[in-house]
Amino acid sequence: MHITLIGLGIKDGDMTLSAERALSCGAKIMARTSHGEAYARLGGREVEYLDEVYARSRNFDTLNKNLAKRVLDAAKTQPVVYCVDGSVGEDEGCKIILSKCRDCTVIEGVSKISHIKCAARLQHSCVTALSAYDISSLRSCPAAVIYDLDDFYLASEVKQKLTDIFGEECGCTFIEGDSVHKIKVYEIDRFKTYSADCAVAIEEGEFLKKQRYDYADLEHMVALLRAPGGCPWDRAQTNDSIKGNMIEEAYELVDAINRGDDDGIEEECGDVLLQAAFHSVMKSEQGAFNGGDVLTRVVKKLIFRHSHIFGGDKAADEGAALGVWEKNKMKEKHQTTYTESLKAVPINFPACMRAQKVGKRAAKSGMDFLSPLSASERMGEEVVELLKALQAEDKDGVFEEAGDVLLSAVNTCRLAGVDCEQALAAATDKFIARFAKFEELVLADGKACADLCDEEYDWYWLQAKNAIKGN
Repeated sequence: MHITLIGLGIKDGDMTLSAERALSCGAKIMARTSHGEAYARLGGREVEYLDEVYARSRNFDTLNKNLAKRVLDAAKTQPVVYCVDGSVGEDEGCKIILSKCRDCTVIEGVSKISHIKCAARLQHSCVTALSAYDISSLRSCPAAVIYDLDDFYLASEVKQKLTDIFGEECGCTFIEGDSVHKIKVYEIDRFKTYSADCAVAIEEGEFLKKQRYDYADLEHMVALLRAPGGCPWDRAQTNDSIKGNMIEEAYELVDAINRGDDDGIEEECGDVLLQAAFHSVMKSEQGAFNGGDVLTRVVKKLIFRHSHIFGGDKAADEGAALGVWEKNKMKEKHQTTYTESLKAVPINFPACMRAQKVGKRAAKSGMDFLSPLSASERMGEEVVELLKALQAEDKDGVFEEAGDVLLSAVNTCRLAGVDCEQALAAATDKFIARFAKFEELVLADGKACADLCDEEYDWYWLQAKNAIKGN
């Protein structure tokens, strides 16, 4: 098996003398495609073009594997010369062939990536280059070169991805052969024709003038604010001094979610991320860890805990999936007893939330009420004990029994499938609405709430309840 890999360069005239000689040696000639100016010099020769492989390949990765397989299979019976546009070293299919065939000769051609970079006059030295067929894999980067832009659909996909990373108003360069067009990202899919010689080059502007930012930019901004000459307030903060801000921002995010306010959710998600970035940047300054460590850890955690997706566990439904998650969580945290799991619930959770979570974890040991009804019976017993403590004017007893009543109420709600925090919040909102109507009715009668007798309080409250629909 012998394969000669030839890079044809960018356009007619780029082919080297070595390539000419290799094409005349009598071997079977194959070419990645028939489209593009670089393939013009193959005219007049007997060439097997692999255009049909594009049509039956699901994605860019599959395409290159299929192209490589066709060449490798052909080389089993005769020497093969395989031609690609641009450079052999830039072609993913050629890379696969080189990894599987020891007997290969490489004849390099003009790099299409270098050609595009020069044509666009990119300033960044760090440039991500990839085929338009692989555009979904593009990640945030300072500059990018996208080639193989050979149809409108791909142009639309490239436009959307570059909009996400750089912004639709960001300037870019559209290259078509020797023609160079300075356009905006939103114009990428507005050309009349596309071919294998079309490409897009783009680079981000100055940091403070960028249209789009990513998490790395957020950490960079925090670092700038904390650097010498930065903001005095930001420089003075510690992990301890701003820890309360995370709780506030989390509550504001949940509030926006409850309102169904998409604009508010967008803003508050950013504020939560800012707090996370602030803490990780400060820990990076201390040499403890950095943002990359944080993101790596959470992704690895998701892989480990979803062993029913990425491992050997099975989960047919939501409950089974949660069970796998909890099992893996205990293993990850080296928890060998249920008590360790209970003690791991943060003590600074809202008391109602903490009680519900502790009850849920304790139930995994098998210790739980049989039903919400049996839990409510215990709640009734606790209420009786609270009444006895009140009658005895036992202050410590009242404190203890009040806690037992609340805990039993939480257990009842948990077993009934009710989120206690949400239920209590809803009840509080309902009380506020009723009280507002109650006060409105009292004032409308020319009275003051503080002057009402017990009977009047009861009467007005009943009127308020009846006036508030659905309550």
